[in-house]
Amino acid sequence: MQLRYSFRLYPNGSQRSALAKAFGCARVVFNDALRVRETARAAGLPFVPSGVLSKQLTAAKKTPERAWLTEVSSVVLQQSLRDLDTAYKNFFDGLRGKRPPMGPPRFKSRKDNRQSIRFTANAGWKTTAGGKLRLPKVGDVRVQWSRSLPSVPSTVTVVKDAAGRYFASFVVQTEPETLPVTDSVVGIDLGLTHFAILSDGTKIDSPRFLRRAEKKLKKAQQSLSRKARGSANRAKARIKVARAHARTADARREFHHQLSTKIIRENQAVAVEDLAVKGLARTRLAKSVHDAGWSAFVAMLEYKAALYGRTFHRIGRFEPTSQVCSACGVKDGSKPLNVRVWTCGACGSVLDRDINAAVNVAKAAGLAVSACGARVRPGLVPAQREETGTHPKPQPATTGRQTGISVL
Repeated sequence: MQLRYSFRLYPNGSQRSALAKAFGCARVVFNDALRVRETARAAGLPFVPSGVLSKQLTAAKKTPERAWLTEVSSVVLQQSLRDLDTAYKNFFDGLRGKRPPMGPPRFKSRKDNRQSIRFTANAGWKTTAGGKLRLPKVGDVRVQWSRSLPSVPSTVTVVKDAAGRYFASFVVQTEPETLPVTDSVVGIDLGLTHFAILSDGTKIDSPRFLRRAEKKLKKAQQSLSRKARGSANRAKARIKVARAHARTADARREFHHQLSTKIIRENQAVAVEDLAVKGLARTRLAKSVHDAGWSAFVAMLEYKAALYGRTFHRIGRFEPTSQVCSACGVKDGSKPLNVRVWTCGACGSVLDRDINAAVNVAKAAGLAVSACGARVRPGLVPAQREETGTHPKPQPATTGRQTGISVL
């Protein structure tokens, strides 16, 4: 399993200049290669392969116009060409229906909020005895190590975000860590008033990080709008706005990590509903939906379940979890959002809307959860496809789907 670990970098003045030069060279190589392919497409010529682009890059280094490309590591430039290939592959796969549709590659700008370069193992980067990160033609950069890496990294990506912060992102190969088996299973209903409602009756309030930071964000944005365009004061104000947003995003991410880890450690199987976040983000609740960050939280649950040997289920978004009585299973139709507690007309059970939905989420995934939300011993839980080995033919009885795992 491949995981990604990120650590904060603190380059000095000369190292920041070297990194800025590397970012610029990688951007120029990407744009030059994209221009070659777009020119060929407009002229009706065949798609230019990567080998031809690499040879053109080598020849460009010998010209006066591109001689400064030799001042950065050649691996960074080659990886920029690989990024262009990946962008084209994702675009073509979207056209073929292999992944969600996305637009074609676009030219990069030096004003982009996020800039990055990548070093592979053959670039000669390493960690020094003093704990610094030695990068080719950059130097020994100070790193804030928050934890140790489980194995030797295969690549390192240096990222500069909109707030001017630098990060080193390592890709490592590691084995899953199996946690002790537990009898607890849980269904999760995600919401806005309460971020998560568990099938055992637990309700977790929504922190609303963006709403709480709106006053400071508004003040910083107003200050930015009053600065003259192109001035140094405007650049400083833009950094302040970006840092304010970064603090909000970091707090939200930390909340997601802590909650997802707690749920995975305490439960053997977890079930959530596949929400239509893109559709909800186009309604009047858009700001609250984005502030909640449901998609990021569910993605964390999914990869942590695979990492720690738990079972993860994602049920369809059209399951009538709020319309079915979790006690008797009778469906009595949809209810307005202001109805939070209702009585089943068939069995007379008084049901909390959110807890009832969480119990139905667990039941729809095949998890044994009692109607009152108490934890019970699960029955035979269908294994995930990646846990059942290799099959010569598709198995209709197997549920779940195979997913790629990564840590951002």
